[in-house]
Amino acid sequence: MNSISESVSTREFRADLAAVMGRATFGHERIAVTRNGKVAGVVIGLDDLELLEQLEDAADLAAYRSAKASDDGQRVSLDDLRGEA
Repeated sequence: MNSISESVSTREFRADLAAVMGRATFGHERIAVTRNGKVAGVVIGLDDLELLEQLEDAADLAAYRSAKASDDGQRVSLDDLRGEA
């Protein structure tokens, strides 16, 4: 798996936005944007975003299937949950 290839400060990011975006988009780089020396965000290309979304969808589906398999069929009313009944 690729890791973060470089870090740029928010000031450098603003000054070189087009270059950073080009590197992420066409160079498939992951570039950290730092604020006060700490990573505040990461610029990634669309391919990485789509892969991340696929991984999240797969994790959500696995969690759903696990919950469905362990469902005992008992339900609690909203009133009972709130303690109003």
